Formats: sequence, structure tokens, C-alpha cells
Amino acid sequence: MAKTVVKIENLVKRYKDLIALDHFSIDIHEGEVFGLLGPNGSGKTTAINCLLSLLTFDKGTVEVFGEKMTPDNYKAKSQIGVIMQNVAVFDELTVRENIDYFCGLYIKDKATRKQYVEEAIAFVGLEDFVKFYPKKLSGGLLRRLNIACGIAHKPKLIILDEPTVAVDPQSRNKILEGIQELNRNGATIIYTSHYMEEVEQICTRIAIIDKGKNVAIGTKDELKKMIRNTETVTIEIMSVSEEIIGKINALEHVYETDFTDGKLVIKCSGGKHNLVKILGILSENEISFGRVYSELPTLNDVFLEITGKELRDKEGQ
Repeated sequence: MAKTVVKIENLVKRYKDLIALDHFSIDIHEGEVFGLLGPNGSGKTTAINCLLSLLTFDKGTVEVFGEKMTPDNYKAKSQIGVIMQNVAVFDELTVRENIDYFCGLYIKDKATRKQYVEEAIAFVGLEDFVKFYPKKLSGGLLRRLNIACGIAHKPKLIILDEPTVAVDPQSRNKILEGIQELNRNGATIIYTSHYMEEVEQICTRIAIIDKGKNVAIGTKDELKKMIRNTETVTIEIMSVSEEIIGKINALEHVYETDFTDGKLVIKCSGGKHNLVKILGILSENEISFGRVYSELPTLNDVFLEITGKELRDKEGQ
């Protein structure tokens, strides 16, 4: 069984009358890419700050690498890399100087630090920009620099808080590939994002936090089994009567239909051959239709059903 890298038990954090974390508990195992999801204000950032011992809390325990996490546990902190959403680099230093500075906080041997800095530069693909100052970098390159500064000292646990916000597709792909490579090289990853497709792509296990509580945890397939929706059928159609919608609604496994802007969307819960039965009703009533497609539930569907909230990008909030 894999070692437990992070163990949080019954964490409670209050801000006067606001309960930011309400007996929050998670275990994160060695080698995982662990997704931490939640609506804005759900407690994700508070949980991370308590994990890093940047915030005090009212109740509970936090252990990292099998040891109690405290503000002065420098041994544990030296093995953690943190890349937050807000880019934290020095405008007065070049790309190489920034990475060297942050690496130097943990690696004192000059020869080792030089090697680590060059490896970090190559890892994020900034070889052609080492003499650039941050203000001269594009948003995507700046994100890569931020990541290089956080991982240059080769931490065993890496926390990434929305590292792909507002970057171009090429940089996003580069960042996601880099995260997977870090994981293959032995790092345990904690990953937060509002981009559900990213989480589905790279995370081995996922927790959904809402109102400070851990409301669901599991692999993406396990989470999808927790919700009612098992299939969504979409049919492009010019018009459809209430009578026909009623017949579709009467099918055993159909629980919701919506006809808007020429699209009939039918949500099903369980059962087989739902699409065949739906199309059978349309054919029997000689109703013409265009493109038809059936989709299995996504992590986005899971998130919305469990939290009951619309996703919102944190950028600018």
C-alpha cells in the first residue's frame, strides 16, 4: 500500500462567524495526482494554507510525510514545492536569476544548485528566455517560470493552484505534460483547477470540497457513479411538440428533457438502449431530425450535481 504523504483530519478553521473548513479530512498517497475541486469560497485555498502551516486552525491535525506540520518544520517544507495562481517572481531578476534564487532557498551547494537550475529551465522550455526579465514574457511563459521556481529544488510534494489560468493552448498543454512528467519522476501532486477537462486528464483521484466540507472523493469513474445522470442524448431538431416530449419523458430511464434553440437534450439515469428508444419515438411519429449524439457524464456534470453551483473561473475574483 502506498505511503500517506498528506493526512488532514477533522480540520476546523473559523473566521469569526464564518466556518471556512468544517471538519475537513483527506488522505493523499505517495505518487498520486490528487485533484482538489470546489466552487469559489469553498475552502480550497484555506485548506492549502493550513496544510502549509501558513494559517493557524481551530481544531484538527495536519501531517506531511508522517510528521506533524508546524510553522518551523523546515525539513518537511524543504520537500514541498508551491505554485500558486498569482505569479510570484521578482521583476528585477532575469528568468535564470529568479529560478536560481528560489532554488537557493533550499539547495546551498553551488554546483548542485546550478545543475538543478539548468534542469528546471529545460523542463519548462525556457532555454531561449533565460536572460529575459519577467515583464518581457508572455502570460504562458510567465506561468512556466513560476512553475520552474517552485520545482527547481526537486520537491517530493508539489502543490499547483490553477497553474493554467489565462494561458494559451500551447502553454497549457506544455504545463499539463510537465505535471505528468513530474509525477512520473516521483513527485506527489495536489492540483486545483476550474478546468474540469484538465482534472479528468491528469488526476488519479479527486476530492470535491464545498462549504468547507469534503463532500465527495474518489477516482473520476467512482465520482461519476455517485450522480443520477448516466447518459445525455442531444438531438438537433427543428421543432417538437409537448406530446412527443411527454412520450420521451415517459420512458423508464428518462428523468429530464429540455428543448432550446433547436436542440432536444434528454438526460437519462441508468438503463440500456436509451438512444434507440428515443429515436424510435421520433421515427414512429415521422419527425425529422438532424445530428444525434450521446454523451457519458463528465466531471463537470459531477461537480454541478454535487455542489449545485455553476462553475466560475476565479480569474479576476
